[in-house]
Amino acid sequence: MDLNFTKPSEVVELLCQRLRKERLALQMTQAELAARAGVGVNTLSNLENGQNTSFETLVRIAMVLGRVKELEALFQPKLDSLDDLRRYEESNKRYRARRKS
Repeated sequence: MDLNFTKPSEVVELLCQRLRKERLALQMTQAELAARAGVGVNTLSNLENGQNTSFETLVRIAMVLGRVKELEALFQPKLDSLDDLRRYEESNKRYRARRKS
């Protein structure tokens, strides 16, 4: 599925459906997954229903489900050329953003 032309709410719904299917494919109840991830059952239920939960909760659940590789790739820089690599390395220096006038 191409997510470029998808609303954020639709992406959330899709990911929630995938999370639920993954849990069920592993034959885990919400209580089992929540306990292994160290979160409450209500928190997991909220996550599966697309309701607000913390990013840490998502990370904990993904780790228990063996999806760490996907997390590692999430915000990796796109380096298609040597110029991209140079700009990326230069951007690692700490700068303050200028105020807009």
